[in-house]
Amino acid sequence: MEEIRNVGAGFKPALFGFMLSCMIAIPIAVSAQTVKPAWQSDWDKTLDLAKKEGKVVVSLTTSAELRAAIEKQFEKRFGIDVEPVVGRATSVIRKIIDEARAGVAYVDVHIGGSESVVTGLMPEGVLQAVEPAMILPEVRDPKQWWGGHLWVDTGKRLAYTSMAHLSETLWHNPQRYRGEEFHSLDDLLDEKLKGKIAMLDPRTPGAGASLWSFLREVKGEEYLKRLVGQKLIIGRDPRLLAENLGKGSTSIVMGMGYYSFAAFIKAGLPIQALPSPKEGTYVSGGSGHLVMLKNAPHANASKVFVNWFLSKEGQEIFGKALGQGSRRLDVDTKWLRDIGITGAKDVLTIEQYYKRENQSEDKINRLREPAAALARKLLD
Repeated sequence: MEEIRNVGAGFKPALFGFMLSCMIAIPIAVSAQTVKPAWQSDWDKTLDLAKKEGKVVVSLTTSAELRAAIEKQFEKRFGIDVEPVVGRATSVIRKIIDEARAGVAYVDVHIGGSESVVTGLMPEGVLQAVEPAMILPEVRDPKQWWGGHLWVDTGKRLAYTSMAHLSETLWHNPQRYRGEEFHSLDDLLDEKLKGKIAMLDPRTPGAGASLWSFLREVKGEEYLKRLVGQKLIIGRDPRLLAENLGKGSTSIVMGMGYYSFAAFIKAGLPIQALPSPKEGTYVSGGSGHLVMLKNAPHANASKVFVNWFLSKEGQEIFGKALGQGSRRLDVDTKWLRDIGITGAKDVLTIEQYYKRENQSEDKINRLREPAAALARKLLD
């Protein structure tokens, strides 16, 4: 018995060491399984707080299809209501500015054209940087985006450019004017088109002002004087301009994107994009410029919406509803050619993009503002 006890005693330290190592290893293994990446913890916390806030107020372009898609996808996915603020950019921006000056914070996120942001919101100091709100890896990683992360402003990263497409802002009624007749911007000066061309008002921010500044850059001010001499019909209601084209009251409409015509095209009205002129066209970010307002009343819901909007799903929904081309590399834009639009990433290099874009803060101050001044001179 003594011999057996001595043998057992010799094994006790080894057994104790084995048991101790197991006790140490088990918590480590459990801990390794439960530790989340920093972004995941941040996202979970943000999402939990966002659901408690209950809603996010988003200013965006007028599109029933877009609002329905957001309600179907975003609201059901996250359980957070989206309250849309819609209207002409000038009136919506004015509303945001007036509320900010009065100390009222109502709108959380604005998505739209860049000019109204640069000339309206930026000077007021009401914007906060977007980049800190980009939480999800698929959103934050610049490799997910054609050209990396692109910003409207120079340095502060207040306005993110999510879209980039070759702008198609010349539309015609083929029953009134055949597309085969159009080859150059000079064709718009044809005597037979006098009194038959309409344009979205270039004196206010929007696609009309974008096209007008492009025409000034490539054709000069004398060309614009002659264009106005064509008894150019100026309008501020995109829906009315689109309807008049479809009904044949006008032959050509200038300065409006596809989404303004979409409902009428789907209803069977004869509306088509004109072929690209030999002078080419500019690259637009369309209505896909994103900004976040300071002191947002739904700060966490804002972040959730921003990450969803910049995700693959959000960009697909936004692009399809408005007929615009996302810069996300995993979002298909080749289908845009079916409606007369071309995604920039499908045909251009990023160097060509920088030469042809007209939505950056630099281009707006250097080209679009002088063009708007000329429009006021010729049209007021």
